[in-house]
Amino acid sequence: MRRLLAWMIALALMASCASCFAEDGSVPAGIDMSKWQYEAEDDVYWQVGLSYAATPADSRYETMGIFVPGAYFNATDNGDGTWTCSVNESGAAGQYTALTAPWILPVNTPGYSAMAAPTGYSSSMGYGSVSDYIGEGMIVLFAGARGRDAGAPAGVTDFKAAIRYARYNKALLPGDPDSIFTLGMSGGGAQSALIGASGDSALYTPYLEAIGAVMTESDAVKGSMCWCPITNLDIADEAYEWNMGNTRSGLTEQEQAYSDGMALAFADYINGLGLKDENGAALVLAESEEGIWQSGTYYDYVKNVIETSLEHFLSDTEFPYTASSSGGRGGMRGPRNGDGTQGGFAGPGNGKMPDFANGEAPDFGNGGGPEAGQGTAYEDMDGIARTESASAALSLSGTYETRQDYIDALNANGEWVAWDESTGEVTVTSVAAFTQALKNASKGIAAFDQLDAGQGENVLFGYGDGSGAHFDAILGGLAQGSEYEAAFAEDLAKRDALGNTVDVRLNMYNPMYYLSPAYEGYQTARPAAYWRIRTGITQGDTAMCTEIDLALAADAYSEETQVDFETVWGQGHTMAERTGSSTANFIAWVQECTK
Repeated sequence: MRRLLAWMIALALMASCASCFAEDGSVPAGIDMSKWQYEAEDDVYWQVGLSYAATPADSRYETMGIFVPGAYFNATDNGDGTWTCSVNESGAAGQYTALTAPWILPVNTPGYSAMAAPTGYSSSMGYGSVSDYIGEGMIVLFAGARGRDAGAPAGVTDFKAAIRYARYNKALLPGDPDSIFTLGMSGGGAQSALIGASGDSALYTPYLEAIGAVMTESDAVKGSMCWCPITNLDIADEAYEWNMGNTRSGLTEQEQAYSDGMALAFADYINGLGLKDENGAALVLAESEEGIWQSGTYYDYVKNVIETSLEHFLSDTEFPYTASSSGGRGGMRGPRNGDGTQGGFAGPGNGKMPDFANGEAPDFGNGGGPEAGQGTAYEDMDGIARTESASAALSLSGTYETRQDYIDALNANGEWVAWDESTGEVTVTSVAAFTQALKNASKGIAAFDQLDAGQGENVLFGYGDGSGAHFDAILGGLAQGSEYEAAFAEDLAKRDALGNTVDVRLNMYNPMYYLSPAYEGYQTARPAAYWRIRTGITQGDTAMCTEIDLALAADAYSEETQVDFETVWGQGHTMAERTGSSTANFIAWVQECTK
């Protein structure tokens, strides 16, 4: 039987746990099965403080907790608050057994921040609660990880090490080690996507070895859930300007040149990417009379995503409908509740993403955006100061009796969208008209590789001292002859402690590097078979192209890959869902993937 050998190994590990580090300290200690604790209310056995790295770079973060449904263990009370456990092969919870249960890995790293490991039992895990998953028979791997201050690829390296550690202990643990699912939002969504795309990538090997990770196990996962992922950073500045550059105002001549140059570079990028739609048609951009390359099949695809998003909103929503700003900055509504009412988000903190490094839950922003003509300063989810565009997005509020009333409100400042009541079809005049109305740029130039290297992503590609460094080679080329030229040249040539320049680290932190045949990293990793990608359409945090390109590339990777992608109308930078709870929807998706 599968568990016979596992239990023999478990006995050996338990007998030698006091010395189960290798003499050279290169292997993390195995789990001591006599040290489990129990939470009766949630019926969960748990351990925390498990070191997944033998030589951690930062022991404040590089530990993990494991939370197991009670039904999956045979347990003996040690009389001191701990329990000695072994796998109960006949145990069942939800639709799973002790042999089939998936492992869930939350990636709670907004703005690529550090994620604190659990130090005790807490039902809250950010994306819902531990009990939500335990009650459905899922096992939670709750890992701490270094943040952007440590420099890429520290965060994903740590999560990979945690996955490898859990698999290293698979002989002791219940569940299916081949069914690991990650989930995250924003910077967490990006790192969830990276874990999903870069399974067993050799680029990570020296970084994993440096912290003493288990090198005999895989870090590939089965599925990746990504809400509003801030990713594809090699082209993110350029995508931002192509998508939202038309909403900027008051730029200097130099800033306008940068914006236009980046938008042109994005068109060149798309035309070399080889994307195809669901029917196999090539997606490309073409020159246009208005705007910068605002034509072609790729442009039509983006426009169709906008139209489909509004069609789904009109189909999902019961009218009369009252618009709400509870959905986060740029949002206009929460998903529809089961009783037909319009609610806020069922994600962490009533729609707020907790700052897991310090246990707080910061507000994402003002919901409806600034008043027209004002430049409203605010601090974004990653702690970096932003300034809203002076050309403010349309603010919707109040009650709309019919769908046509809602459409009329969208056209209040000029007609740009039409709805056919008989067919339910929506037509948008242009992508630019949509962005002018609802998706304004909320970041300066450049959006991610800021010219003064002061953006959160600049710190991410810094060198572990908390200061920022440039990483966008395209912007660096545009900056030649300017006061920024020397800084870009220096940063792009600099090497990290393992000898890699930033372009290598940028590839490591780009899911497209592994998923798209346009990159050298294509087919050098083991990407996830299942992807669920959700984004709020009105967010100014990243271009629509980010999630669209990720979904298209993942879907095309192999015939076995399954992608569930949705751009959610009226929601901003949040755990966007068309209807229902983000946690419940994620759980249902995992259940479908593991049938």
